[in-house]
Amino acid sequence: MAVAERLDGEIVSADAFAVYRGLDIGTDKPSLEDRRRVRHHLIDVADPVEAYSAGAFSDAARAAIAEIKGRGRLPVVAGGTHFWIRALVVGLFPSPPRDPVIGARLAAQWTADPESVFARLVEIDPEAAQRIGSRDRQRILRALEVWELTGDPLTSHWRRQRAGARFDPLFVVPNLNRHELYAKINARADHLFSSGLVKEVERILASGVPHDAHALKAIGYREVVDMLRGLCDLATAIEGTKKSSRNLAKRQLTWLRRLREGTVHQVAPAGDGGASAAIGLWQQHTKGRANQ
Repeated sequence: MAVAERLDGEIVSADAFAVYRGLDIGTDKPSLEDRRRVRHHLIDVADPVEAYSAGAFSDAARAAIAEIKGRGRLPVVAGGTHFWIRALVVGLFPSPPRDPVIGARLAAQWTADPESVFARLVEIDPEAAQRIGSRDRQRILRALEVWELTGDPLTSHWRRQRAGARFDPLFVVPNLNRHELYAKINARADHLFSSGLVKEVERILASGVPHDAHALKAIGYREVVDMLRGLCDLATAIEGTKKSSRNLAKRQLTWLRRLREGTVHQVAPAGDGGASAAIGLWQQHTKGRANQ
């Protein structure tokens, strides 16, 4: 918010679940007041029964960025889903068409034993497995389908992707030590539940969204769905949300260390001068350059 305000910018959300209408508390969407202060894009653009993809995000984000730049303002991409950011910056490899027979077989295997399906991906493509995580059914099954269709693991396709960078971005992340980061994650999970996350999930399910919808695979939502289905109690759901969030943060840090699309600059958190540092880095980044 501070960077966008001071650089006359607009924010493009890169959060894979803030795109869904009705998923407000668990995704910690910006308040209406914040959205009045700074214009936001790609929030509340999909129905929870849809499965909004990285490709759809990339197309919509590029359109939003062109619109923002056309008004002479600065696009500030913020959040959350690093695979989506990569799709935006360098594009996606030409994916083979889906095979309904293979897809149905993999889906049945996942229903019967998801752990063994993920273990298969770990064996075939450990790098993709680490990036995707063990709970993302949609991407795990697609990675296995691509491997069966092409004979190459998904990581090989990523590495062969030669679409040049579409932008010249500055990558900035807040720097927190692991203890501070995990403390914030745990506090955030407690806040989500005390703010009404369970009632939000009940309302979403009552609206007709199935419990296995992709939107409800988001951290926090899936734990509440399990609780409402009688698979765990409230304390377990809260602790599961904390653990899943910490695991996600660990994978994100690994992704940032391996980033190939540019240098990642670490700055202090926003309250400790991080916004000013980010603005200084942007000024250096754009010095003497045109058409950023």
